[in-house]
Amino acid sequence: MRVLVTGATGFIGRRLCPALAEAGHHIVALSRDPRVALARLHCLEAAFPWQPGVSPPPLQAFDGVEAVVHLAGASTWGRWSAAKKRAIYDSRVTGTRHLVSALQSLEERPKVLLSASAVGYYGDRGEEVLTEGSTHGSDFLARLCQEWEQEACQAQAMGVRVVLLRTGLVLGPAGGLLRLLLLPFRLGLGGPIGSGSQWWPWVHLEDVVGLVLIALANVEVRGPLNATAPQPVRQREFARALGRALGRPAFLPVPSFALKLALGEAYVTALTSSRVIPQAAQQLGYAFRYPELEPALRQILSG
Repeated sequence: MRVLVTGATGFIGRRLCPALAEAGHHIVALSRDPRVALARLHCLEAAFPWQPGVSPPPLQAFDGVEAVVHLAGASTWGRWSAAKKRAIYDSRVTGTRHLVSALQSLEERPKVLLSASAVGYYGDRGEEVLTEGSTHGSDFLARLCQEWEQEACQAQAMGVRVVLLRTGLVLGPAGGLLRLLLLPFRLGLGGPIGSGSQWWPWVHLEDVVGLVLIALANVEVRGPLNATAPQPVRQREFARALGRALGRPAFLPVPSFALKLALGEAYVTALTSSRVIPQAAQQLGYAFRYPELEPALRQILSG
């Protein structure tokens, strides 16, 4: 297929685009800086300029496109100032609205829109086991994801199959959660965050890519799709596994109040408990390459 990717130069996009090309697809991108996208990703056949929160993308970008993978969005890491929250919202909710508006203007529309979302949709749920059928939470990230998904789902009325990829804490080289954790853990300063009892729904980057590929190829896949490993772990278990993988101690706790002082409202991203299970992926028969945390960490750190 000819696949249009937004967020192609982001953490997931940088791995997804080559994987799509390896699978025989033709890749074009929407990017804030097309020249940078083409320089970084040699698998791209073309790149078009787009500012997601400002206006709809150029219609010529959709010529011959059969599938859209929408990954664009400002990072949620860091302190959530009012300006930061607005940037997060506009890049996702407003950006997706603009993307769907462009689809509505097309005579020939793509067959499928795979739009990124996140397990933040579920909010802080303690010990509750969460599947794609679970209700949404009520905090900032949960409300954001709900509105984000609602905008993507508007494409269904146009006959476009919509898949909502709810990603967990994505682990991979050169980005994501590990980029933030590696330095303190390598210095022997890692450990549980808060009580450490909260569930962390992690997933290896290669399995996120694998789920995108199967979602594009299988016309039966639609609606929410949890991109999380089948075995979520408690945060203290994550800290221990990362410490073992690095050969470093991991027992120094990070108090909740210190995290709140450092990150403000964004501290909830580390303390939220989301025991998310990839039920839809399992029903599809998807075979996770990295179902267990410690082998996943060792594979990433060996690269």
